[in-house]
Amino acid sequence: MKKLLSTLLFSAGLILSAQIGIKTESPKAKLDVNGDVNFRNKIVVLNTTDNTLFQGNNDQLLVSQGEGYPPTWKTLRIPEYETNKFYLIFNNSFSNKTGLKFTSTEQSAITSRSTTFAKGNDISAFSGFKKIEGLSPTIKVFSAESKTYFQFETVVQATFPANTSPDISIDYACGIFVDDKLVNLRQRNLKASSASSTFITHNQIGVVSNLSTGEHVISVACSRLKSYNTTNDVVLAIGINASDNINDFITQSSLKVDVYEIPQVFNSITN
Repeated sequence: MKKLLSTLLFSAGLILSAQIGIKTESPKAKLDVNGDVNFRNKIVVLNTTDNTLFQGNNDQLLVSQGEGYPPTWKTLRIPEYETNKFYLIFNNSFSNKTGLKFTSTEQSAITSRSTTFAKGNDISAFSGFKKIEGLSPTIKVFSAESKTYFQFETVVQATFPANTSPDISIDYACGIFVDDKLVNLRQRNLKASSASSTFITHNQIGVVSNLSTGEHVISVACSRLKSYNTTNDVVLAIGINASDNINDFITQSSLKVDVYEIPQVFNSITN
């Protein structure tokens, strides 16, 4: 009788507390097991739409959907990688229409380009360079063996009059930076033509190998370097129109980033 009464009191306590602890006197959930769990039959998930029980399919995993939501069955997919072979892990494209404009007073103060334009130099050393907004994505590298490719394209225009003798032109440069360190740079000269407001298409492709694993911020920055025989009112525009003979749709900038890796950590992908 005492055993029966104790059992009834214990069961009543479990119902009132709505928590069961196994090998723990202070359960933190409705069922709190402090030890190994061995399932001999099946695990099911309640489908709240029709109140049916679903066991999942072969090779599926039970995945949390966050606090307050029931778990769900997901299919695990692990890509088949070959040893020592690069695979495209990340690719995306970005664009910007606001661009950059440089007046004659915003010309860079850089005197030694060969020293400043060295791979790995910090952007703080690049006097007069401005970053193009919207072209600063964050990428994540998982492998110590990787190659990251960049393709930058824009239009460069200046409010030149028709060319004279001697030639009217402007030197400019655009650099691609990873974590504000230079990885690629192209320097060009925009020369006036027989028509006013000359413009050219600027294409730039770069690559950097074996970035450290983790997150990295990409950015593109450009500068007006030196003017030749120009008047003070000549404006240089990169990624935006300086004159109305073209528009911001034509001059917009784009950046494409591709990250290839030799996989070392197999990250699961669920559908």
